[in-house]
This record gives sequence, C-alpha cells and structure tokens, in this order.
Amino acid sequence: MTILALVRTLFAAAVTSAVLWALSPAHAGPLGQPLGLAAVAADTEPFGLLRSELESGPLRDKWQTLARKLEDERVQLALCDGDRERCVSPAALRLLAIVDQGRAKEGRARLGEINRAINLAIHPASDLAQYGEMDVWASPLATFASLAGDCEDYAIAKFVALRLAGLPPQDLRIIILRDTMRGEDHAVVAARLDGRWLLLDNQRMAMIQDSDARQIRPRFVLDDSGIAALQAASWVAQVSNRSRD
Repeated sequence: MTILALVRTLFAAAVTSAVLWALSPAHAGPLGQPLGLAAVAADTEPFGLLRSELESGPLRDKWQTLARKLEDERVQLALCDGDRERCVSPAALRLLAIVDQGRAKEGRARLGEINRAINLAIHPASDLAQYGEMDVWASPLATFASLAGDCEDYAIAKFVALRLAGLPPQDLRIIILRDTMRGEDHAVVAARLDGRWLLLDNQRMAMIQDSDARQIRPRFVLDDSGIAALQAASWVAQVSNRSRD
C-alpha cells in the first residue's frame, strides 16, 4: 500500500473514531466540552491545527517500526559522537559532521544550516529506484550510506539531526501533507522557534513559516509521542456544538 492509500484510509478512520469518541457521554469534559477535544487542544501544532492520535493502523505501525530503528541508531550515533576516531560508520560520521555545523550556530541559523546541509548532502531518488519497492521510510544512517532518498528520507534525517543538535522534542515534528498543486503527498519537518513553526523542505533551501505555506493540505503529524491526524479547529467546534445538542 502506498503512502497516499495509507493517508486516505487512515484519515477517514481517524475522523470517524474521533467523532464517536468525542461525542460519547463518558468523555464529556468541563463546560460541556468533550474530554477528547480538551486533550487534542492542549498542545499547539503547526498550521494552527489540532491533533487526533492514531491508536492503530498501517501508518502508525510504519512509524513505530521506524521509531525502533531510530532508537537503535541514536545509540550508535551517541557512541560515534563521543569517539569519532573509533567510529566505524562513515554514514554516522557524515551525519554528525552536519550536526556539528548546526551546533556551532543558534536559533534560526541552526535550523537553516541543517536544512541546507542535508538538502545538499542527499540527492533525490525514488524508493522504487533504490529499493525496488514503493514507500520505504529509511533511517538516517541508511540514507547517509546511500546519500540518496525521497522527501520522507530527507525529513527523517533532519528530524534526527535537529534532535542531536539540541532542539527539544516538543519543538519538532514531521508533517505529512498533500501538495494540492502537484497532486501528491509530501513530507517536511516543522521546527518551532520563538513560538512560530518553520518548515524545512527538501524542495527549497529557504525555510518558510507555516502560515506562509500555500497549496498544501496538512494530513498527519509524527513526533516522539507517536502519530496523529491533523484537523482544523472549526471541525472541533462543530463536534463540540453537536455534543451540546
């Protein structure tokens, strides 16, 4: 199943389950607000959207499988970071060199340095060309071993590099969105700086604020806590109003 098919299936399932769960009397919160809506409204997400956690499904399974790989690679990267001379992974040394460039800067300059460096280090290549199959989510060390990847491989590598460079986990996301102009799905990193979300995209060197993005429809958000569907506040308001009827 391709990422587009996964997105369509899981988005529909997430909306349905969230509505049923939020409207359940057992989940009523203070002042008539469904408890589930209070939970998703607690954290500010990119694009001013609210998150509805995915409890199951192939996209969640895919992210969990990758998360386990990322945890294993964090150990290897930490060992290489502490002793570069004994590091036996050229891929780890390539990635850590970019992390070092980011650590030498602060604020927006740090984000921009890592965005540009990874965009330049990796050349675009489809999963079919690299792996002989569709929609492979490669770990950063796999990507830096081949120095090739598609949009989600760039995003995953930036996600890990920014964490190593010191960005707090609560300020970092991978966003799966729909490029409405090209009619295809795309993955970017969102990093929060001074309360504003900046988008790091393999298709451009310059970062833009989420509010300035055009011709896109955000679908899912991935981070250290899991994966969630992104939904507009107006949708939540409609559900809240229905819960009081």
